[in-house]
Amino acid sequence: MLTISEISKTFQIKGNSFLALEKTTLAVEKGSFITLLGPSGCGKSTLLKIVAGLVEPSSGQVRLDGRVIAGPGPDRGMVFQAYTLFPWLTVERNVQFGLEIRGVPKKERQAVTARYLELIGLKGFEQAFPINLSGGMQQRVAIARALANDPEVLLMDEPFGALDAQTRTVMQELLTQVWEETKKTIIFVTHDVDEAIFLGDMVYVMTARPGRIKATIRVDLPRPRGYEMKTSPVFSRLKLDILQLIREETIKAAGMSSVLPKGQET
Repeated sequence: MLTISEISKTFQIKGNSFLALEKTTLAVEKGSFITLLGPSGCGKSTLLKIVAGLVEPSSGQVRLDGRVIAGPGPDRGMVFQAYTLFPWLTVERNVQFGLEIRGVPKKERQAVTARYLELIGLKGFEQAFPINLSGGMQQRVAIARALANDPEVLLMDEPFGALDAQTRTVMQELLTQVWEETKKTIIFVTHDVDEAIFLGDMVYVMTARPGRIKATIRVDLPRPRGYEMKTSPVFSRLKLDILQLIREETIKAAGMSSVLPKGQET
């Protein structure tokens, strides 16, 4: 169980302060896949980085299985939007990096690496360097590197945002397969409504800055999921409902509340 209790964040910039994230409370069940969705600047990534221990909250606590999170740790793996591989290391060495730091024996490192490279479809690319890989392949290596450390929670900050539409769709399907195999708890930040619905068990829609949870939508779609599910009536209804919520917040974030129907301006 991951519990986010009354978390808020205020940033100080050149003597000025601004509230990025209002007090937010969230409980994430072990083994669940949740997605965070909202307009740019709403605090999605800030919340994720607080859970990762990379940003200190201004108030509140994050606990994982009762333990207070006070900094980065191997119980949480992070995958960023940017391709964060070490360019001077091979695919195999990139995946093994965290294991080497922890002093895991070579034979065990090789076995773990082989398992996850096969799981993400990159068996045979062990000795390739990042420069030889496409963007989608590099992100697959980043996911394998995070999983290799066997974290309890996988945190993903728009990891497919820089990919072309076709590759992004394939990566979404791959990630659902990885989740089916590992049953890791995943918190996934995205701007893409289709992606949020297709991947998640629950979609949390956030307000414009300062961010807070505006709505919680349960995704009652069966697993395993394939791309054809995006054309189903249930998917379409969920998408329409969420698009309306996001539209309201995007308009507010842009300072265009006058175009909203009366009663939705605040």
